Amino acid sequence: MKYKPTESDLISYLYGELSQSEMEKVEKYLLENPDAKNAFMKQADVRKILQEVEEKEVIAPPILLERNSQVVFWKTTSFKTVLSIAASFMLLVVFARLMDLRILSSGNELRIGFGDNQTESVLVSPVTKTEVQQLIDASLVKNNGQLTSQWSNDRDALNKSIQSNLDQNSKKIDGLILNTSTASQTEIQKFVSGMQDQNLKLMKDYLQLSAEDQKSYIETLLVDFSKYLQEQRNQDLMYLQTRLNSIENNTDLFKQETEQILSSIITNVSSSERVN
Repeated sequence: MKYKPTESDLISYLYGELSQSEMEKVEKYLLENPDAKNAFMKQADVRKILQEVEEKEVIAPPILLERNSQVVFWKTTSFKTVLSIAASFMLLVVFARLMDLRILSSGNELRIGFGDNQTESVLVSPVTKTEVQQLIDASLVKNNGQLTSQWSNDRDALNKSIQSNLDQNSKKIDGLILNTSTASQTEIQKFVSGMQDQNLKLMKDYLQLSAEDQKSYIETLLVDFSKYLQEQRNQDLMYLQTRLNSIENNTDLFKQETEQILSSIITNVSSSERVN
């Protein structure tokens, strides 16, 4: 079965906590899998950056508001109460208009009717300005009490939410600082030593691959040069053969011409002797 390290094995290898045999297995896996090696190198770079960060005192922010803690005006109880009262009043006005409501007042007598015929009369005692003011004040006090209670509840909920967020953020920051500060000097040295060995091994592999590439390139170059020399030799032989054939033809032609000249001279000499 092909070996594949887990995330825990890679982290232990990063911190130098594995045995020699396990480290060799992980290194072999990283060399055979470039994608996994790139991901591991990114983790190593992040750890290196975290080691270079100076420790500073972290002060939690004074206020962290959640989006859910925002109070919308039209969702408050007071706004809903006022809106319901206004809707009820408008409904009464529309109903009175449709039913042709009539209200008549005469002295200490108040009459309520529909249409021309008065169907109901109610005697109402006169209300003084002081009583009306008292009713208004009582309503305002009640409404203010409701608003104050609602605001107090909203403020308590907001304070609890802020305190909860502060506690959670402080715990997260403390955990990050604790994890960052757990690396001892020995672990850092082991990590640096592991990185040096890994870099040395990578350099050796690179040099070996480079030497093989150069060897292959030189062999290809020599083969091409040999082919060129063979082709050039063939062309030279063809050219030399052509020149030899040309010389041979010229020699034969020269011999024929020489023979013809000699024959002509002999013929002329023989003719002159006969004449004499």
